[in-house]
Amino acid sequence: VTLVQSGGGTVETGGSLRLSCAASGRTSSLHDMAWFRQIPGSFREFVAVIDWSGENTHYSDSIKDRFTISRDNAKSTVYLQMNSMQPWDTALYYCAAADYQSLSSLASTYQYWGQGTQVTVSS
Repeated sequence: VTLVQSGGGTVETGGSLRLSCAASGRTSSLHDMAWFRQIPGSFREFVAVIDWSGENTHYSDSIKDRFTISRDNAKSTVYLQMNSMQPWDTALYYCAAADYQSLSSLASTYQYWGQGTQVTVSS
């Protein structure tokens, strides 16, 4: 399985961005898909996860009510819509996928990772 991310960039405080992550390869085995973010010198922080059905999600408290995760299984793609963005949302964002369902917030749970995409929120 390969995950390829797109989107990201620079936005002003209060603005919006959408990230996409397209899976290819043995996508039929994928269950949970998630987003994490990381700033230099820090651990990889959980953002959100969605299960295969799209009906179950789990969010970090730091982004809840501002970010929305969704997926389109026909396109094997997961999205992260980010609204009301703040300077502390600045980070390198990664998508991740797992072959089983757990709605986990632990990075070690996920077997597949995207290449990362920079998101910068200017104040």
